[in-house]
Amino acid sequence: MTSPVSTYKINFTTGVAIVVANMVGTGVFTSLGFQVVDIQSGFVLLALWAVGGLIALCGALSYGELAAALPRSGGEYHYLSQIYHPVVGFLSGWVSATVGFAAPTALAAMALGSYAANVWPGIEPKVLSIMVVLLLTAVHATSTRAGSRLQVFVTVVKVMVLVAFIGVGVAVAVPQPIRFIPQPGDWHLLLSPAFAVSLIYVSYAYSGWNAAVYLAGEVAEPQRNLPRILLTGTSIVLLLYIGLNFVFLYAAPLTKLKGQVEVGFVVANQLFGSTGGRFMGGLIAVLLISTISSMIFAGPRIVQVMGEDLSGLRSLAVVSNAGVPVRAMLLQTGLTLLFILASSFQQVLVYAGFVLNLFTFLTVLGLFVLRWRQPHLPRPYRAWGYPFTPLLFLLLSGWTLFYLLRDQPTESLYGLLTLLGGVGIYFLSRRQSTTTV
Repeated sequence: MTSPVSTYKINFTTGVAIVVANMVGTGVFTSLGFQVVDIQSGFVLLALWAVGGLIALCGALSYGELAAALPRSGGEYHYLSQIYHPVVGFLSGWVSATVGFAAPTALAAMALGSYAANVWPGIEPKVLSIMVVLLLTAVHATSTRAGSRLQVFVTVVKVMVLVAFIGVGVAVAVPQPIRFIPQPGDWHLLLSPAFAVSLIYVSYAYSGWNAAVYLAGEVAEPQRNLPRILLTGTSIVLLLYIGLNFVFLYAAPLTKLKGQVEVGFVVANQLFGSTGGRFMGGLIAVLLISTISSMIFAGPRIVQVMGEDLSGLRSLAVVSNAGVPVRAMLLQTGLTLLFILASSFQQVLVYAGFVLNLFTFLTVLGLFVLRWRQPHLPRPYRAWGYPFTPLLFLLLSGWTLFYLLRDQPTESLYGLLTLLGGVGIYFLSRRQSTTTV
């Protein structure tokens, strides 16, 4: 039996904070270093971030309709179970639990450790990463209200710091010899495999635009607020990402950015010298706390809903007196620590990006399936631009998935093996459910 659930509801401001915090994290501070290895055009690199933002906005429009029509916590797990089959929903939840939140939380914690080690060389990065994850888990396991307040505060600070960084960066930077208007050959690059593979890094940086749907059951007036939360949060991040990457490219030579994980630290050194760079690197490390916090907050709700639906996982649905799914949270934290201890940064990044894109693709495709199967289902919000916006999302996401599977087969196949593991667990859980009836 579950404990009484807290009556505290997540409002519009907290919902936007969760979306922004989920999105603005590891990806924008790290992925540019991988992109400039194959692409050196300023126009094409900024186009990457604009296209990634367009994909996220089209996805947010589509998810807004699904969230309003099917308002329950669980995100893709809930939608895909209703639209296709419970096994598809379970696989989505399995991926969200093992990859969608645990892996990005680990990436953010690993990036935090790397930035902090550049500023304070005596720090052991992995030890710091683990300590931050454990501390934030303790906060969110205590109270939804306390976690919400922490989330809003750290996210507001994050956005203010990044806006200030963009403004100061443009003002003090020594411009680099890179052009942001189209050059001969740029249009060809936009359709190249290198652009498609780089888009997976950008898509990962934008992942989190759908974060609020995982908490739908705890959002005040979900039919009204969820679409507004998704669109507002995604729009804020799109503007921040274009501004940040413009400053990164405007202020630092491409040779210094190539292959670097700590892109923000490299650019801060270029802008402000070693002392200012160390300060900014420390500040970015602190800002990543917001990302880690939001994922620890949102992720366990998926596992909780899965536990409510499958008796074999019923123990994970238990909530505390404060309405927090503590057991599910501890499971996610354990997986996060495993990623921190066992994997390299780039491997986790590509692996997570492929599997997450696969399920957002299926979810947006489900918008068409649901309209066909249940045309009379109440839809308080309908996706703006339908059918063109969801079709654009499917076209761009499918193109990226194809080239990623072709050019990065190892990490992609690991992602598919994760799905096979989920199939096994689903049927074991179903068998256990049958034998206990």
